[in-house]
This record gives sequence, C-alpha cells and structure tokens, in this order.
Amino acid sequence: MSAVHTEVLKDGREKKEFNLFLLTWPIFLEVFLFMMMGIADTMMLSAISDNAVSGVGAANQYLQIAILILEVIGNGASIVVAQYIGSRQYTEAARISAMAVVLNLLAGLVISGAFLLFCGRLLTALNLQGDIYHYAESYLAIVGGAIFLQAIINSLAAIIRVHGFTKEAMFVSLGMNIVHIAGNYMLIFGKFGFPELGVQGAAISSVFSRVLALLVFFWLLYRIMEVRVKLEYYMKLSKEYVWKILRIGIPSAFEQLMYQACQIVFLYYATFLGAHSLAARQYATSISMFIFLFAIAIGMGTAIIVGRLVGANRSEEAYDRVWKSAGWALGVTVAMVGVVILLRHQLMSLFTTDQDIIELGTHVLILSILLETGRTINIVLINSLRAAGDAVFPVWMGMISMVGLSVPLGYLLVFQLHLGLAGIWIAIASDEWTRAVIMFFRWKSKTWKKYALVKHHIHEQKAAEQA
Repeated sequence: MSAVHTEVLKDGREKKEFNLFLLTWPIFLEVFLFMMMGIADTMMLSAISDNAVSGVGAANQYLQIAILILEVIGNGASIVVAQYIGSRQYTEAARISAMAVVLNLLAGLVISGAFLLFCGRLLTALNLQGDIYHYAESYLAIVGGAIFLQAIINSLAAIIRVHGFTKEAMFVSLGMNIVHIAGNYMLIFGKFGFPELGVQGAAISSVFSRVLALLVFFWLLYRIMEVRVKLEYYMKLSKEYVWKILRIGIPSAFEQLMYQACQIVFLYYATFLGAHSLAARQYATSISMFIFLFAIAIGMGTAIIVGRLVGANRSEEAYDRVWKSAGWALGVTVAMVGVVILLRHQLMSLFTTDQDIIELGTHVLILSILLETGRTINIVLINSLRAAGDAVFPVWMGMISMVGLSVPLGYLLVFQLHLGLAGIWIAIASDEWTRAVIMFFRWKSKTWKKYALVKHHIHEQKAAEQA
C-alpha cells in the first residue's frame, strides 16, 4: 500500500473520530431510548395509580445513585481509554477495558447485596407511607438486587462508545427498550397468558432486558477493539491503570452522587407537600429529561473527542471544540424549552387526568427556561473537564454550590416562603447557573491542560522511531 494511500485512510478515519455529529447522533438516540425505559414504566404504571408512579419514582432515586457509584469505574475507564486511543496505545486500552469490567462487576455485586438487605430502611428514610411505600419496596428489591447487571453494562457501553462505535451501542439500547416495553405490557397487565404483576412486572421486565443487553455488549466488545481483550487481562490488575481510572472516576461519580443526594433531599421536601406534589414532580422531571437530552449527547460526544485530542497532545483543538459544542447544545436546549412551555398542558395530560397534578406540573415546567439553560452549559463543560483529566475541580465547586447553596435555598423557598414545587425548581436552577459560570472560567483558563493522563513525550518518541 502506498504512503499516499495510507495517509488518505488515516485522514479519513481521523475525520470520523473527531466528527461531533457522527459521534453524537447515536448517543442522542441511545440516551433517548434509555430515558424511554423510565418513561415507559411511568406511563404504564400510571394506568395502575399515581401512587404506583410515585413509589417507583422514589425507588429510582436510589437506583440512580447506585448507577452513579458504579460509574466511578465506567466513566474513569472511558476517559483513560480515550486518551490512550488518542496516543495510539491500543494494547493499554484493551487492558484498561478488561479491568473496568472486573472492577465494576465486584462493585455491582456489593451494591446489589446492600439493596436486598436494606431496601425497607432506605425507603422509610424517605418518609414514604402506605401504598407508595409498598410499590417502592417491591420495585427496589428486584431491580436493585440485580443492579450488578447495569454495572457491567455501564463499563462495556462506555468502552464501546469511546472507541467511536456509538451507533452500535445505540442499536443495543433500541433492542433493550423493545424487550423492556414488551415485557412491561405482558407482565404489568397480564397479557398473552402471563400473570398480572403490576409494579413487580415492570421490575422483572427491566432486569430481563438488561440481561439480554449485557450479552450483546460483550459480543460487540470483541468485534470493535483494535487489540482484542485477552482472558489474562481480566485476571491482572495494574496499580498504575487502576489509579488512573479512580483518579478520574471517583471525583466524577462523587460529584454526580452529591447531585443525586441533593435530589433526594428535594424529594424529601416534596413528600411534605402531599401526594399531588410528589406525582407532579415525577411527571415534570420525566418531561424535563427530554429537554437536556441533546445536551447530554453533545456532552458525551465532546468528551470522547476531547479525551482523544488531549491524548494526542492537541489541546488547543480541544479548547476550540468545546466552545462550539456548548453553543450548539445551548441553542437546542432553548428551542426545546420553548416547545415544552408551549405544550406543557398537553404533555402533563399524557401522564394523568388529575387536574391538580397537571396544574402543579405545568407551573414548574415554565421555570425550565432558568433551570435547563444552566444545566446544559454544565453538562458540556464538566464532561470536557473530566475528559481532559481535570475531574477534581468540579467536585469542589459542586460541594459549595449544590450542598452549600441549593439545599438550604430550597428549604427556605419551600417551607419559609411557601413556594411549593416552584421553590425546588428555583433552588436547583440557582445551583446550575452558579456552577455554569465557574466552569466557563475554568475551561477558559486552560488550567486543565496539566492534567493529561498520557505521557506525551513517550508517545512522541515511539512515533519518531516508527517514522
């Protein structure tokens, strides 16, 4: 093969690797489909009762925290792998991938055991009572007890995406959703000869769909790697690589853990506002997820590009790329917020016919213009900082803003100024905008350049020898 032809192939692959649209649209659909699993549960369970929706929503708060803990390894590994791919060190990328799977499996088994042992106590701490408590308990015991499946899926999906195979990961999510929705229909309502299990049916369907997705992800892993993961890689843990994974993963997960812990506090506030407010919060939150969906996709796609560019010692390109991504994400979010505000009554009516719940939900959806714009900037900039290796700074800022600002502000607005659910939305928006401004100046300062995980001079020496 001629040198010219080789260079053309290299340039073509590089353009694909660093094309935000090619990376982002499958991520967009994948995250959309993942969200649809939760929406499908909410809509189908609303046919049972609003209490069933509230119970499952409360259980999902703990499940989201568990998934965030498991992303310590998945997120950390994806960023480390991205930088090693950028520096063309594919064997190291394969070793790190294997370690991520093993570490997440072990962590997942521990968390699954904790849910099985302490399920009741966790839900009692949320002040849940009556039917809402029983629905939450049955759902959390089943889905939480099998959360180790999601642990492995997290690692495999992150590794597959960071290799640039975002479309393949999206197709797995599509299949998982089809199985999950079909399972819901059969097991919640007792169709096609299956028992009518209600909330338990939704939980069983969720677990079964994850089992199938896990098998397909493993199959994909062995088809997309530049260097195939050997069996021995699963048996050996390198201190150097584990440290790099944890150096990124622990701060990333801790920051997200703080965010979800604050959401649980806000859920706790909502329980004192009554069952109607609790249901309205769940429905409005489900609708809001679609507003920042595009921002999540752009944030994840940009992180892949930033990790590779930093690994290839091309930090200035990473710097410019992030500003463009943030602009696109913010523009789409504003458009989505406009649509949601215009259609807020119709959207809330999809979930319930209770007019009190609909009115409560539509009022807080108007505040999305404040909340979602700040959240969008944070999603893109914080993901980019992590991908560059600067994972600790967002944690400290989150501790100051989320814990120090939004939680006490929420208490003041809800219980002292009696703003109800609107007070919760305003408190969260205040935190998002505070951190958005701080992250803007952090990225602009270029301080993140010194946190790269790959030793560039070694890579440059290898490249020079090959040349």
